[in-house]
Amino acid sequence: MKHQKIERSPSLMIGLIIVAISFGTLVELVPLAFSKSTTTPIEGLEPYSALELEGRDIYIREGCNTCHSQMIRPLRAETERYGHYSVAGEFVYDRPFLWGSKRTGPDLARVGGRYSDEWHRAHLYNPRDVVPESNMPAFPWLFEATIDADITPRKMATLRKLGVPYTDDDIAGAEAAVTDVREIDALVAYLQQLGILIQGRR
Repeated sequence: MKHQKIERSPSLMIGLIIVAISFGTLVELVPLAFSKSTTTPIEGLEPYSALELEGRDIYIREGCNTCHSQMIRPLRAETERYGHYSVAGEFVYDRPFLWGSKRTGPDLARVGGRYSDEWHRAHLYNPRDVVPESNMPAFPWLFEATIDADITPRKMATLRKLGVPYTDDDIAGAEAAVTDVREIDALVAYLQQLGILIQGRR
């Protein structure tokens, strides 16, 4: 009889559902926040340079992460194709995370060093020049636009408040590092460092 009372009261049902979901979320996520495997950077991990950070922001702005995931699951079919499965310690400094599961295009978690800078530039200028069957859009404007260097130090200072270990020197030199740099160069710099600390491609 008690369950009938709950099922006939929408407000009570909604309240209990919220309690159940909240409890499940706490049980699943809180332990991860204190687990060394998810909060400790892998060996050799450094915060993004000013150029790579701007490249990552361009990657997000252009919606690249809506078609390309950066999360290789620990399944043979995935590791055979893309390389070593993704490890939480690789992404400790990422704000926001770009894992996802949408794969209109291939996963890019281990794309760093797989192709030359020139290949990436050609691919981004007109994807069909290097991959004839590609349905990826072209990004020719990246070759003309330059980075707004004034805001880069502020981005890095904000990330430092969130726990990214940028030094005063990193922040002080950020503007000079990206002044008059084309957006395409920043994006390629970001792509070329993806997954290079754990490659494991077969």
